Order: sequence, then structure tokens, then C-alpha cells
Amino acid sequence: MALSESVTTCLSPAVHYVICKLGFEKKDTYDINNIVSENGEICWQAITDHVCYLESDQSVDYIKSIRSLGPVCESVNLHFKSLTKEQFVGQYALWFQWTNYTELFLEVFDVLQYTQTAEIALGLMKLTSYLERALGDVYLLIGKDCPFLLRDLLASEELAVIFGQAVMNVLRVFIGSPYGLNLRNVLWHGFASPQEIPVKYCAMLLFLTAGLGQLLQTYLLQTKCILIHRPYVTFINLEELNIFPDLNHEMLSVAEDLVKLSSFVLKTMLPFWIAALTAFKQGRYADCMILLLPQLEVGLRLLFTATNKCPNRLLTAESSALYTTFDEMLAKQLNNEEINQLPLVLEEPSMEFLWDFLNHQEGPRIRDHLSHGEINLKAFPREVANQIVAFTVTLLCRFSDGDMVAFKEHVVIKPLMNCASCYCSRFHPISCLKKQVLECMKSIHLWSELPIVPEEQVQAIKGFEGNAEASTFVLKTAEILSQLQQYMPQNCYSSDDPVNSDQTDRLLTELCDVRICTLYSPRSVLETLVVLRKISTQCHQVSEQVIASIELRYKQRINKTLRSRQRHNYLRMLNSIKFLSPVLRLILVLITLELVNIHSVCEKNPFDYQQYLKFLKSVLQYTENLVTYTSPEKNKWDETMELTNKALTKIKRFSDKN
Repeated sequence: MALSESVTTCLSPAVHYVICKLGFEKKDTYDINNIVSENGEICWQAITDHVCYLESDQSVDYIKSIRSLGPVCESVNLHFKSLTKEQFVGQYALWFQWTNYTELFLEVFDVLQYTQTAEIALGLMKLTSYLERALGDVYLLIGKDCPFLLRDLLASEELAVIFGQAVMNVLRVFIGSPYGLNLRNVLWHGFASPQEIPVKYCAMLLFLTAGLGQLLQTYLLQTKCILIHRPYVTFINLEELNIFPDLNHEMLSVAEDLVKLSSFVLKTMLPFWIAALTAFKQGRYADCMILLLPQLEVGLRLLFTATNKCPNRLLTAESSALYTTFDEMLAKQLNNEEINQLPLVLEEPSMEFLWDFLNHQEGPRIRDHLSHGEINLKAFPREVANQIVAFTVTLLCRFSDGDMVAFKEHVVIKPLMNCASCYCSRFHPISCLKKQVLECMKSIHLWSELPIVPEEQVQAIKGFEGNAEASTFVLKTAEILSQLQQYMPQNCYSSDDPVNSDQTDRLLTELCDVRICTLYSPRSVLETLVVLRKISTQCHQVSEQVIASIELRYKQRINKTLRSRQRHNYLRMLNSIKFLSPVLRLILVLITLELVNIHSVCEKNPFDYQQYLKFLKSVLQYTENLVTYTSPEKNKWDETMELTNKALTKIKRFSDKN
């Protein structure tokens, strides 16, 4: 990691030239009055005329275009510096409304008036993200599924229809093409240091955003279309994200010292780290994350290139190759199919944390949501920022050349190190299934607390039978559960009464506490998990429907509003839940036991694996039918007995065979 001391830039020579020098080669000056009128109306032709094209295929010549547009950007930057905030708002605020985030773009104007390079880069990252989001909303005026990548969005025919191809080409010079300045990607992936981003490019993109607003207004007036903005992503179940203790002032002070000493930090990037910690202390949690996440990527890239002995991958790739990003660094193998050494160095808990917070579909995916403008920055939760900052502090401690023992053992840092070292995935499908099982278990447990008519009233109904059948199913369930006991992991609770609800719940809880490897799950494991999760979902739906039906029918019976047929149906339901409760618990035990042994599916031959999946899908079919028959619309309680009998027979056969 001593490499961090010698690195002066993460931009390759070619990319450094394009971003830092190319746009400064022409010394021409342009009268701003030829580019924008006094009332703020932008003359697009004065800009698009500077885009150059290759003679061979008339595609954009990015090198010549950047060189030609450089002086235009400088004129725009000087124009903005000459305006007061009131003048800027009066001329341009209206034209940012189409972004659905006018306030953010006005803040970028404020940033342009100062020389703090980290804040300029922060403003540019926010601007490009929310410009992308707004362009996606515009795309949906005439397109269907919005492209995920900015470069695809800017190359789309749909936006060319609305704004014009020449305007799209201007944008692609600045963002969205690896052949242009590519400002968004260079910043969001942490390749550019604060001093390497010319202020005039930030000013130009702010200017272009206003110009797009003017063009869009013309289009909307002509077509009478209404621009609809997609809702922001919100983080739910924030309590699940509470891993590390809340960072206090003392912890943050130690973190600031660490940043200055740790070799995980490139010295050229130090202003970003200081600005990120300052933003956290000021309660600007989204800003903190936007500044810190690219630096986390830089630090991991430094570690990745050192452990895999590929120092050249530290720099930005040329336009013909891919950047080294989180996706590749967290993968099992390198592009040449050799084993990636970074996971071995980071160790499993840290890898699981990174996958949880960055990659897993059901996790917060913070970097994706922020970089694509999908989050309301003003409402970004402290809880989420706290976890990323705390985790990053542990990396600063772990990966340093010097003697960091004093920091690792520091009274405020040690709790963070302990939390990081024992982290278990919370958003891998394996972890999500565990949560589903426990939630379903709690739902079924509520059945015993539901109000029901006394047992003697059920037995007093003439012609109503079924207790014998229910008892038979309970016995079958007990027999299968007894068989499954022998496959339980060591130290798991062994019940002498398999259908006892409290004992089964204890068993399920202990099974869900078993740690299961989540990293790099093979396809067969993921396929199996999909089926197991569907089964759990259906069981939970059955439970919720039973609860709702029992509460409703009991209320109707008390109020004497049940018709004769409904009374019989109600009693059939009460009889059915006597066996449904243990049967649903049996299915939960079955799928949880399969979960604990999930990696054994990799050892099955193709035929056995397909037969195994076929069995699980038959259980899924049973639970899906249960959902239908127990729904308020169907209420087919007698049919549930026949269904259950067949299902128990299949489960018994599977249990005997395995």
C-alpha cells in the first residue's frame, strides 16, 4: 500500500490531457451576448456549431469538439461569475423546474462563486446525477423503459426527437460518452482529484441544463404533453441498517486523524475525505455519501491493484477499455479468470458488508441510487451515512503501512472494529429468506391469540365432522417433523413434541441463526433460493388471510350477521386451522432446513437436481393453492384438507428418500 504515497493522479495520460488541457488550448474569446440573450434565452446554434464531426462517418469528433468548446465554456463561466444570485435566479431559475430539483441547480451556482475544488466536484456529481434523472423522465414522454445507463439515454432516438440530435451531441461531449470528457463517470468512480476538474465545465453543464429546460418547454407546448416525474427511492426498514454504533464527535475527530495518516487514502484525494467528514458533522448526509463513496472505491482499487499485482489498473481506462470499478473489484474472478485476491484480503465480513450496501438488489444500493439521481438528497437518512462512514473508518485502520495499533485499540474505534469483524449479510437472498421465515412464524403464532367460538359449539353442529381428519394430519405432520430432526445441525434444539408451536418456533429461530456462506453463490443455489422464498411468501399470505378471515367471521358471529351457510363455513375454517398451523410450520422447518444445507445442491448431479427442484415446486404449488382456497373470495376449507393430504404424502415420500 506504499503506492498511495507515490500516486499523483488516477487519470491516465490521455484522459488527463482531455480533461485538464485540451479545452484550454484555444485562446479565442466569445461574446456571451451571442450565446445567451439578456433575458436568459440560450442560443443553441452558437453552441452546436462548435461540435465537430469525423469526415469518415459523420460521428462526433470528440477531441476537436472539446478543443472548440473550451472557450465557450470559459465565456459561460465568466458570465455566471458576473451575476448576482438574484440576477441568476431571475434569468434561469424557471428553466430548472423541469429537473424537479430547482434548488439543487441554484446551489451549484453558489458553488461556482468559490474556489473550493472539492465543492465544485461535489456540485458536478450532483448536477450530472439529477440531470440524468430528469432526462430519464423526459425520455418516458415518448419511450417505454428508460435506459439505465446515461450513455444509452443520450444516444436514444427519443431524446433526439425532443431536443434535437445536435443538442444531444453537445451533451455527449461532456457526459455520457467514454470518448468525451466523461465527467460524470470520472468523478463518480473516483478517478479525478478535486484540482483536476475545471470549474468552467461545471458552469457549462449548469448552463446547458437551463437550455434543455427552454427546449423542453417548447416541445411540451407544441405537443400538449405533461412531464411526469418518477418518485424518489426511499430507504425502508432503517433499523436493519443499524450495525455500527452512532458516530459521535470524538469518533469523527479520530477519523479525521486517521484520514491524514492512512495509506488507504491517496494524498491527492485528501480534500474529498475532509469534505465528506465535514458534511457528516454538518448533517449533510447525502453530500457526505456522494463525496465518500467514490473515495471508498479509490481506496479499494488501490488495494485491488496491489493484491492482484496490476498497478496499471489504478488509472482510468482509455475509451476502448473498462474502468476498474466496484463490480470488478468485488467479483470472485478477474477478467482473465484468475482468482481475485481482494476478497481474501478484505475477508468475508467486509465483503458481505460491501455486497449488502452496494450490490444486493434488496439492499440499500446507495451508490447506484445516488449516482443516478434516484434519492431525495434533503431526506437522506443519517442511519445510512453512519454505517458507510463507520465501515470506512475500519478500513482506514486495517490497511495502513504504519503502526496503527493505537488507533485500532482506541476506545472509540475498537467497537467499530468489532462490529465490522462479525458482520453477516442482511440482504443476500439467503438472509432475506431467513427474515421471511421468522416473519411468517410470528404471523402463524398469532393464530393462538385469535378470538374463536368455544369448542363445544363446533362439535354441537349437526352433520359437521372433520376433527378426525384434522387429527390425522397433525399426526402425519408430527411424524415427518420427527424424521427431519435427524438432519438438524448440531446444537440445534431437538423437540420431543414436534408439533408443539413454541418448540417449533424455537427450532426455526435456531436454524435461522446458523451462519451460511453467501459470497458468490452458484446459479443452482440462487435458483433454489427463488423457489424457497416463493414458498415462504405463500405461507405468509395464507397466514395473513386466515387471521383476517377469523377476525371478520368472529365479529360477524358475535353481531349475529352470519347466515346459516356462513356459520358452517366458519366452523369448517376453525377445524381446518387445527391442522393448517402445524402443516405451515412443517413447511417452514422444511425450507429452513433446506436453506441451512443450501450449498449441498451443488453436489447433486443434473438429474437429481432437477428432481429436487421438481419436489420444491410441488410444495410451492400446494402453498399457492392454499392461498387461493383460503382467500376471502373462495373460502374452500374442505378442499384444503384434500390438498394437504396430497402434499403431506409428497413431503413424507421426500423425507423417506432423503
